[in-house]
Amino acid sequence: MDKPVIYQLLPRLWGNKCTANIKNGTLDQNGTGRFSDVDSASLDYFKWLGCSHIWYTGIIRHATTESSHGCIASNPQIVKGKAGSPYAITDYYDVNPYLADNPDRRMEEFEALVDRTHKAGLKVIIDFVPNHVSRDYGKANPVVGHPVLGQDDDRSVHWKQENDFYYYPGQELKLPVPPAPGREPYREYPAMATGNNCFSPEPGINDWYETVKINYCETWSPTWDKMYDIVRFWAGKGVDGFRCDMVELVPAGFFKWLIERIHKDFPDVIFIAEVYQKDLYRKYVREVGFDYLYDKSGLYDTLRTVIAKNVDDNGMPVELWQSAEGITRNWQYLGDMQPYMLNFLENHDEQRFASDFFGKNGAASYASLYVSLCLNPAPFMLYMGEELGERGMDEEGFSGQDGRTTIFDWWSVSSLRKLNAIIHNGLYRAIEDGTADVALLGSYGISAEEAGIFRRYARALRFAAKSEAVRKGMSYDLCYCNTASEGFDKTRHFAWLRDYGNETLLFVANFSGNEARMELTIPEHAFEWMELPITPMLNPGTRIRVNVPPMDATMFVLSEPECHP
Repeated sequence: MDKPVIYQLLPRLWGNKCTANIKNGTLDQNGTGRFSDVDSASLDYFKWLGCSHIWYTGIIRHATTESSHGCIASNPQIVKGKAGSPYAITDYYDVNPYLADNPDRRMEEFEALVDRTHKAGLKVIIDFVPNHVSRDYGKANPVVGHPVLGQDDDRSVHWKQENDFYYYPGQELKLPVPPAPGREPYREYPAMATGNNCFSPEPGINDWYETVKINYCETWSPTWDKMYDIVRFWAGKGVDGFRCDMVELVPAGFFKWLIERIHKDFPDVIFIAEVYQKDLYRKYVREVGFDYLYDKSGLYDTLRTVIAKNVDDNGMPVELWQSAEGITRNWQYLGDMQPYMLNFLENHDEQRFASDFFGKNGAASYASLYVSLCLNPAPFMLYMGEELGERGMDEEGFSGQDGRTTIFDWWSVSSLRKLNAIIHNGLYRAIEDGTADVALLGSYGISAEEAGIFRRYARALRFAAKSEAVRKGMSYDLCYCNTASEGFDKTRHFAWLRDYGNETLLFVANFSGNEARMELTIPEHAFEWMELPITPMLNPGTRIRVNVPPMDATMFVLSEPECHP
């Protein structure tokens, strides 16, 4: 198994050059990126960076308040933000018109994007949102020739196997938000169940009140065939993989059935599951057939708690941190599931590492980056702008200043504008090799700190893409045998080996605010298990001196007399 590296990108935000950024602004005020902005230069950059897949987020048509650029406005009372959530689908067989230069030819433009991506040597991932749709799904010019969910439902009953949705006969929907000024209230009669398993005609403000729950049944129902047809439609467009949203809210039996059927015609299509219950990991891989699973509840949460200080009831920091030993506990828990985990430090749901709510500085992410990227052959995902230390501290509107990059608002992200300048002026190679002209970078608003973060990320990702030891080698945790080693602190430091063929690498991560100076040894068991050659320079008695800067990581190539930081 090789190691995919996925770049998550929202086309709505990627190429948006507008700098107005009016809070709660409209599309015309704040602008939008388009399919065409993900051009050949962008794709060449992703390939150079070491990526293998691009996850285009927010492609399938969703509810929005916009009524221009080919969009049909939904009632604002059932749309979160002015732009709307990419996960409130209004038509599974269409793409968002606002992403096209010519909305009438939007599907052709999406197909051209898929073709460009493939020609660049990259694969395409999009979202499959199987659990819920927008409350007004299918009511705005659905694509002709495909079934519309709910159109044949019997709404006189709460549940029926043949129904696509759940109903509350005789009861009207009561939304937790008031109608928009000057707009008629949204009316839904009978009310339908809400997407996050809120089986009530009165969803709360913290429910996914803009969505309705799809009825699958535990065994086959007509809805299964409809959802299969949707995935097959997009696979037929050349999509190489699907990130499946909130799979734990959908019967596992459906996914097993779906994956097996899709693989009959598209054997190479991959399925990635957004899951959060670690005790279900093995089931979703071994029994259901998913290729990869989010390891949010495992490695991500572990690294986050290692980084973030705990606080007392008054919000004051205390000295107790989560120990780096949690990294060992996590991989031991996963066992042979490790290669099937999708590791990441950021995605659209999580707070940016450099935000005030997490690591506060992108340069403090290097220790976590190396662990997440290089600990095992598991795939790694990078979120757009992460490689420049995007902070996610804008107050865009619905999203608010929450440390996340908005998926609900029309917005332009400063780090993405800078990244596009780097790409389209051919600067990324010079930044990576350290020869970039400082004055030129400054003219694009790129600080020395941002350039430094970019350099470290680019070097780490490019090395990981080329190194067979990182892509598919064995891992060996060195922490247990170095607890008494000089300078090694098991609560703040993490050390491991990767080996494949003639390449042996030593990684050391320092999760403390002080420089780490230590001597490490490699036990005889590692030489035996990994079949490492014993030489006068490297043997079970060798002491390897390692210095690691604060919140950073260092790598040594043990198969060569050379160190690569």
